[in-house]
Amino acid sequence: MKKAIFLVLAVCAPVLHGCGVPLDPAPHPVELPGRSSVSSPSLTPSENGAVNEVLYLVKDGRLTAVTRSLSGAPSAGQQLRHLLAGPTTAEQQQGMASALAGTELGLSVDIRDGQATVELATGLEGTGRTDDILAFAQIVCTLTSRSDVTTVTFTRAGQHVEVPRADSSLTRDPLTAADYAGLIGGK
Repeated sequence: MKKAIFLVLAVCAPVLHGCGVPLDPAPHPVELPGRSSVSSPSLTPSENGAVNEVLYLVKDGRLTAVTRSLSGAPSAGQQLRHLLAGPTTAEQQQGMASALAGTELGLSVDIRDGQATVELATGLEGTGRTDDILAFAQIVCTLTSRSDVTTVTFTRAGQHVEVPRADSSLTRDPLTAADYAGLIGGK
């Protein structure tokens, strides 16, 4: 019996060893599926106790993360209203603009299990705007900068609507900042 076990081990050991997963010499990061590969800052307290809010505005046709200091953490709806209000005078003097300026979208947002659903009261279609991609990118990147949001979808009257990605393809799928990575400039 011992000879049989030894024989089986002697034959199987080299085969099993060759099928094993090799060990890495050091730990390395592994990107999880469905997560953005673009790092997004979240609402963080600053040195004086204020909260830093991130909004994505447009400068030279590219998205730029802008950090504003607030006395308290805004809700997702408040953060969207801040985005829709556009750049401050100081931000405008730095060349910031918004693809959402002059739109009356009537946005509302609901967050469940990390997915923000943005309800559009009206659409961007028929507005004559050519920067719809930047407008949706601003919303998605701003919301996914929050620690409680990983993806964003858009609805109108409760029905999912197609919105453009950076490559101009339309989707109803949940979006992340990675869908607009090619449009993100610098700070």
